[in-house]
Amino acid sequence: MALITSISGIRGTIGGKEGQGLTPVDILKFTSAYAQWVKEDTGKETPLLILGRDARISGEMVNHLVCGTLLSCGLDVIDIGLTTTPTAEMAVGFHNADGGIILTASHNPKQWNALKLLNSKGEFLSAADGEKILELSQKKDRKFAEIQNLGICTTDDSCIEKHIEKILELELVDVEAIKAARFIVAVDAVNSTGGIAVPMLLQALGVGKIIPLYCEPNGDFPHNPEPLPENINDICELIIKTKADVGFVVDPDVDRLAIVNQLGEPFGEEYTLVAVADYVLGYKKGNTVSNLSSTQALQVVTEEHEGKYFASAVGEVNVVECMKKQHAVIGGEGNGGVIYPELHYGRDALVGIALFLSFMARSRKNCSKLRDMYPSFFISKNKISFIAEMDIDDILKKLAKKYNSCPVSMIDGIKIHFEGEWVHLRKSNTEPIVRIYAESNLQEKADILAKKIMRDVDEIIKGNE
Repeated sequence: MALITSISGIRGTIGGKEGQGLTPVDILKFTSAYAQWVKEDTGKETPLLILGRDARISGEMVNHLVCGTLLSCGLDVIDIGLTTTPTAEMAVGFHNADGGIILTASHNPKQWNALKLLNSKGEFLSAADGEKILELSQKKDRKFAEIQNLGICTTDDSCIEKHIEKILELELVDVEAIKAARFIVAVDAVNSTGGIAVPMLLQALGVGKIIPLYCEPNGDFPHNPEPLPENINDICELIIKTKADVGFVVDPDVDRLAIVNQLGEPFGEEYTLVAVADYVLGYKKGNTVSNLSSTQALQVVTEEHEGKYFASAVGEVNVVECMKKQHAVIGGEGNGGVIYPELHYGRDALVGIALFLSFMARSRKNCSKLRDMYPSFFISKNKISFIAEMDIDDILKKLAKKYNSCPVSMIDGIKIHFEGEWVHLRKSNTEPIVRIYAESNLQEKADILAKKIMRDVDEIIKGNE
């Protein structure tokens, strides 16, 4: 069992003992702490919150616990039901709410669930606000509302439709060009809420034909829900069989987008943002942002459009903060997370799909030709599990000392720059692992670099024993 508390939310496996999994007791504790923070932050006696969830099996149970807790704390709730994370973020604005909770463990397997917490802008909490909620969760003097002050729950099942309407209103979403192209589009929604939202979007965009795969929102994930190349073989085969023009794969809460070309080959999740940014920058000059673990191809494309590229610490809230500071017109993360501020400041696979199809339609290039436009970099993504007793920060400091002759960034973990390649190590906020990403101009070279650094880490750990 596992329970991970961080500024990005509360994530854990369902069941087990209190404090060791995402149990009802833990859900009540953290939900009530968030409710107290919202009251203190807004100064309101009865704040209004948005509540939504992905389709994972535990979602309905967790939803009842969270909703009941919020009502018992004297907050009103609008339950938007099965939805996507970006839709929940936008719903905060639709209803002028004071915050929101989306129940999703994102790419984690079905035994996981999580509470992702939003502020009044529909954005993830700042580090300071997240820390405040974690502090409040440890206090024992929590006070609940008396009978006359209990909150009220209402429902709204129109938010996905409203979200799509806003996407269609964007200047760079060319509905007419997409309709004229008559694209055949395959969709793998891993049996979560993308099975509702993505076909609805594609219908609104007027694509020629939709080929759904795993689009029943029952939470029974047919494969590992993280949209990596090794997990999406089924849609690759389907595209070849059906002669589809493109395939889209989303994770359970639809904030990450992977693309498959007409040959049944992964476009590369790192290049989702690169391609969408190239399209946007062709019409809107400006800057871009991605996190430290993302491909350098975005920097190349940005500079070709005479913009400036900036790197942030990993985490959506950090990318958004940097985007606002640098006035970026497009940004996101190399895991397929597109953030388009003209719509909202959040990773959004739906707007990514709409912009990518517009790019295909306007350029009249097929998916593989679009990918050929960009320099090829390859990332080796690895991870090392660790136990609580390990001092990860000390390990990374010793690694930085070993490579002090190279340019080193300590903004988030450690990133070491070599000639034409880099490696980034950081402790995950959502799992008990250290992520090790390396990039080079050949996959073999990236793998070799990653393995070399992993051996260095092993040597440091053994030296500490």
